[in-house]
Amino acid sequence: MLGLLVIGSITNAQANPRYAGIVVDLEHGEVLYAENADEARYPASLTKMMTMYLTFEALERGDLRLDQALPVSAQAAAMPASKLWLSAGSTISVDTAMRALAVRSANDVAVVVAEALGGSEQRFAHLMTERARELGMSRTTFRNASGLPDDQQITTARDMLTLSVRVIQDFPQYYHYFGLQEFTHRGTRHTSHNRLVRDYPGADGLKTGFIRASGFNVATTAVHNGRRMVAVVMGGFTAASRDTHMASLLDRSFERAALRDHQTWIANTSFSQEYMSFGGSQQAISPPPEPPSRPIMAHIDTSAPVTAAAVEAQWSQTMAPTPSPQGDPLLALIEQERGFASMGSAPAAGGGNWGIQVGAFSQAHQAEQLAQQAAQRLPSEVGGQVAIDTFEGRSTVFRARVVALDEIRARQACQSLQAQGMDCMVVNASL
Repeated sequence: MLGLLVIGSITNAQANPRYAGIVVDLEHGEVLYAENADEARYPASLTKMMTMYLTFEALERGDLRLDQALPVSAQAAAMPASKLWLSAGSTISVDTAMRALAVRSANDVAVVVAEALGGSEQRFAHLMTERARELGMSRTTFRNASGLPDDQQITTARDMLTLSVRVIQDFPQYYHYFGLQEFTHRGTRHTSHNRLVRDYPGADGLKTGFIRASGFNVATTAVHNGRRMVAVVMGGFTAASRDTHMASLLDRSFERAALRDHQTWIANTSFSQEYMSFGGSQQAISPPPEPPSRPIMAHIDTSAPVTAAAVEAQWSQTMAPTPSPQGDPLLALIEQERGFASMGSAPAAGGGNWGIQVGAFSQAHQAEQLAQQAAQRLPSEVGGQVAIDTFEGRSTVFRARVVALDEIRARQACQSLQAQGMDCMVVNASL
């Protein structure tokens, strides 16, 4: 899996079989996190991103105008909530329709648009699926324009991320609709379900969705210091836990990307070795260039991977239990996920012979700099001492470490650093 951003897949599958997630750094198309990203899921109202995408294409072709009035059929008016409660025989402008889809996720408006562009919702869903295939969304099938329940309307987190990116890249002139927090229609003020756009720093748009079969879905994008992340989370137990989880993934993705930029990696500058390309109007995305001076990895003995049961047992010994809201396992996963990547062998007696290693370099000053940086990030109660261990092999390697810890404190220290986006590993410093 992907280091810091890993969530124990066995635990997730047991706790929430609907869960899927993916995060991509749009600058290079690098996948920073992916779990169940290619498994079939119900899109719910994320569907409306495609409904809007086809509308934007129609606007660009000149088939529609933003001020054009669209007729409301009896079928559209009869759609279940959420909706604008449009009356059959009335009209709604294309501009207002886009606002209603993005902010209110109005199902009646989705059918109005579908009938205007496809003649019928069924025909429009066929057009949606065709366009999805052309965009590279090979595992997505649409049966309606709204995302209301249909067993044959399926997608994946990766496909929804592809759609999100293409909306951003292909239609910057219309993308602002996805960042709206409210709009007014016939004297009624409607507010957005998307609290991440309101509350997460740098978030500027995209869509939420929910039906009982899907759980709580969200597609989100945010920009920090000019770097854009795009992410999809599907299957949340509640809107609140979904948003908390998404914020956690984005936080750590930005932190890891920043560390890569500063060349403080243990090994490769790439996190996952997986890249996505999206076509569209943006130039081809390429992997990040190799730095002129890369850290090199010293050999560290590690045990066989632990089982899920062993991980659970270790957490019960090393971390104080954190209660989670009853009936919402995703919140418990959020509390645990930072530790899975640093799990190694089961706890053993070791006194102060344990430590953490944050890098291995060909130059001593590089190791010293990173070790000091790690020590400064640790809570004061962890203790420990900065140490530069010299490993003599075919070439000399300087290992950046914080030592003089017992094993429990070493694991807690590594968990703390990984929560801040810094890679590390627990080592027996006497080796």
